[in-house]
Amino acid sequence: MARVKRGVTSHAKHKKTLDAAKGFYGRRKNTIRIAKQAVDRSMQYAYIGRKLKKRNMRALWIQRVNAAVRELGLTYSKFIAGLAKAGIEIDRKVLSDLAIREPEAFKALVEKVKAAA
Repeated sequence: MARVKRGVTSHAKHKKTLDAAKGFYGRRKNTIRIAKQAVDRSMQYAYIGRKLKKRNMRALWIQRVNAAVRELGLTYSKFIAGLAKAGIEIDRKVLSDLAIREPEAFKALVEKVKAAA
């Protein structure tokens, strides 16, 4: 059986890791052993960050809706409960967008909720 030299694959794997570590500080960017640890950790942070981003966006939408509703004389919880009573199914992302871009439409929605409550 022929001898297989593995330098090419090792070099490719190292290059891939070092490319991912580009921009890191100190030996984290150019020493393979340390760069590999740093890249592995960065991938974990990236994975967690994708989950946190969804939570943070939902929290932002809720804060925006709460601020807009309070200007019109309601609280967020009463507004959401009123939406359910009125049979209006709009998610928080759309409500937030309405509150910012279409204040008149949002005001009409709040009036419907007040009437239903």
